[in-house]
Amino acid sequence: MRIARAEYGSLRAYGILLDDDSFVPVAATLEELVSNLSDAIEENDVAVARQRAADDPVPAESYRLLAPCEPSKIVAVGLNYRDHARELGQALPDEPIIFLKPPTSVIGPGDTIVLPPESSRVDYEAELAFVVGKRARRVSEADAPGHILGYTCANDVTARDLQQKDGQWTRAKSFDTFCPLGPWIETSFTCEGKRISSAVNDVLRQDSTLDNLIFKPHELLSFISSVMTLEPGDVVLTGTPAGIGKLFSNDRISVTIDGIGVLANIVSE
Repeated sequence: MRIARAEYGSLRAYGILLDDDSFVPVAATLEELVSNLSDAIEENDVAVARQRAADDPVPAESYRLLAPCEPSKIVAVGLNYRDHARELGQALPDEPIIFLKPPTSVIGPGDTIVLPPESSRVDYEAELAFVVGKRARRVSEADAPGHILGYTCANDVTARDLQQKDGQWTRAKSFDTFCPLGPWIETSFTCEGKRISSAVNDVLRQDSTLDNLIFKPHELLSFISSVMTLEPGDVVLTGTPAGIGKLFSNDRISVTIDGIGVLANIVSE
């Protein structure tokens, strides 16, 4: 099931996308949507979800997709792909390396990544993200999948020169527009064998599989929830594979994950 957040007319809502890409509004908040559709989401039953929706479908040409959720926080993971660790010549970490990105960095599909004047080197980082579906505090790895609503594409945009200059990552990861998310949340998804890639101006830059992940989503949710409480709608970025590189004004950057979709954004100064 594809859960989306869309704008149509003067309205914004969470809802589901049908096979013809029409949008069925369900609720004003993600928590309300999950509450209304919990059984349908668990069974991935779009027909049942549609029956419970309040409104008729909005045609594809009549809405604009927004970032698929409004997180209270974004927890990101560094150095979580084996091929990326080899690329950097670094040992695999014993535990996840986590950091935060602010909610103000979030943009949606088709929105513009703005290059800040403080940086001369802004990089793309294609990532799988997952969205928390219910409150998680000290959740075991075995129970972690039940707290994950679904998965989406992300781009952990990074001011690489500032990251190296500061010696820590907060400023480099936190500029407005530095966390594109979308195009929707896919609730029926497994990582095994799935390809993740990025392309700049249709030229392939990153190409890997989620089998290269060092720590899997259920491990990450368990680890992170032992540090901080994760709330519904919070987002976890799971790391980037090898092949990161610089963005320039007027570039078009796309992140593609098999089984989810394509997140595309343009770049501007």
